[in-house]
Amino acid sequence: MTTYAVICRDKPGALDIRKATRDRHLAYLNESSAVTLAGPFVSPEGEMCGSLLLIEADSLAAARDWAAGDPYAKAGLFAEVSVQEWKKVIG
Repeated sequence: MTTYAVICRDKPGALDIRKATRDRHLAYLNESSAVTLAGPFVSPEGEMCGSLLLIEADSLAAARDWAAGDPYAKAGLFAEVSVQEWKKVIG
């Protein structure tokens, strides 16, 4: 298995989508064995505005498929999503 960082930036003004979809998103993460770390980015105003997830997957394609299955992604929350192989060095 390889670790991938999934970096998501919300569309401007999409906080309502995030809030409405949050329970389904958290259920998706909790039901997945892929997730090792997850949490939102926070704007200077203290509002959630994106997501950072570390996931384990067999390939970049599998990691991208997993990210596309996130209820946030399906709801159209994100302006952009980046999935990149990540290597732990410290921690």
